Amino acid sequence: MRHFKVHGNLLSPATQRVFACLHEKNLDYQFINIDFSTSQHKTPPFLAFNPFGQVPAFEDGDLKLFESRAITMHIEYAYAESGTGPLVSKEGKSNKGVEGVWIEVEKHQFEPIILKLDWEVVMKPVFGMEADAAVVEENERKLAAVLDVYEARLKESKYLGGESFTLADLHHLPNLHNMLGTPMKKHFESRPHVKAWCDEILGRPAWKKVVEMQEPEWKRLAAEMEKH
Repeated sequence: MRHFKVHGNLLSPATQRVFACLHEKNLDYQFINIDFSTSQHKTPPFLAFNPFGQVPAFEDGDLKLFESRAITMHIEYAYAESGTGPLVSKEGKSNKGVEGVWIEVEKHQFEPIILKLDWEVVMKPVFGMEADAAVVEENERKLAAVLDVYEARLKESKYLGGESFTLADLHHLPNLHNMLGTPMKKHFESRPHVKAWCDEILGRPAWKKVVEMQEPEWKRLAAEMEKH
């Protein structure tokens, strides 16, 4: 049996992306928590896994990887038939190219906007800070424009890469989950094809397991903030 280790943080979207993939594949793994409060991700032991000091890092036996999307791709290629089966397009080579396009869109168009909004409307309130209204307005406008493109794509197919759930969809899960708990939810729900897609992929059993993993950590963080 392979011995997988995930070095990361329960509240890190990138770490959650790897969890989701492992749960889709029904692969057991050991989670090693990296404590951001003590800057553990910047210490020499962790930098030996990821020299950029970012989570997650991943071990598959002797193989050590970092960058969440590279990790999910490795898991897919190495264990394609495990769990729910392949997380790549089942509709031929041309659709694999389409899937690749949307993997890149998530990384370069969607996530940069979401990370800025997440900091302003999710994390700042947790730390008792006030959101920057100008930053929120700017990125909310950008999000709406990106979701218009998604709506057009999802009119053509059930999922971004075609008619089957792929890594192009899975990579979105952590940031979708975060945004749908904020006022940004209206932008997703006002676009019927985007909403149907969100409901479908966020309802997958593998993602529900990841959400359950997060809940104790959110409660712990909230309790810590109440002390200050």
